[in-house]
Amino acid sequence: MTELLFRDDAYASGATAIVVDAAPEGIVLDRTVFYATAGGQPGDTGAIRWAGGEIAVADTRKGATPDEIRHVTAVEGGDGAALPAPGTPVELALDWERRYRHMRMHTALHLLCVAVPGDVTGGQIGAERSRLDFNLPGDALDAAAITARLNELVAAALPIGTEWITDEEMAARPELVRTMSVKPPSGFGRVRLVRIGDAATPIDLQPCGGTHVRNTAEIGPLAIAKIENKGKQNRRIVLTFAGEA
Repeated sequence: MTELLFRDDAYASGATAIVVDAAPEGIVLDRTVFYATAGGQPGDTGAIRWAGGEIAVADTRKGATPDEIRHVTAVEGGDGAALPAPGTPVELALDWERRYRHMRMHTALHLLCVAVPGDVTGGQIGAERSRLDFNLPGDALDAAAITARLNELVAAALPIGTEWITDEEMAARPELVRTMSVKPPSGFGRVRLVRIGDAATPIDLQPCGGTHVRNTAEIGPLAIAKIENKGKQNRRIVLTFAGEA
């Protein structure tokens, strides 16, 4: 099991750790700041450094168990000669610019859930653009109105936090689940919720294991790149950062 440092501090761009396992399919550490691909958010990239060596992390993926994280390196498929041995102390360094854009985007998609009614049928987060698909009939989406609402929420500088509920509490509150295609993890005793707004009266509260910014103001201005029909009742909204390449 890997201690997931990003759960408590998404802003930690580096850390120290000990190698638990090192194989061509990835390096397992006792703790990490690297987020593994899940929930539409890409795995982190960066570097692992140790005395006498350094290796690039090209991707981060989940291992055999939910809290096992494998740091996939450029030598995947090789003989492992360039990998640090188990027990080696290492330093971790995220590609912070890429991660931070993912954090801003992920939080922006939660705001999109506030601005658009309907259940989410799918989504994908990217550093440049992201999307959510909604289960909605007809051509009911107004891009200008949605954009205005999103930027109003950004400008409101709403705080973002997390809280945990038990599996039983989650089962009793199905209204918290907005995503039809991804069920919140259960069977581990508790479920993590991401909250936007005041704790007593949040504008959004839903299960999420991803990384987020601390305040909506950090997201910056948003723009809708396009709205597409992807089926009889499936509308795709593609979101970008306004004025950013």
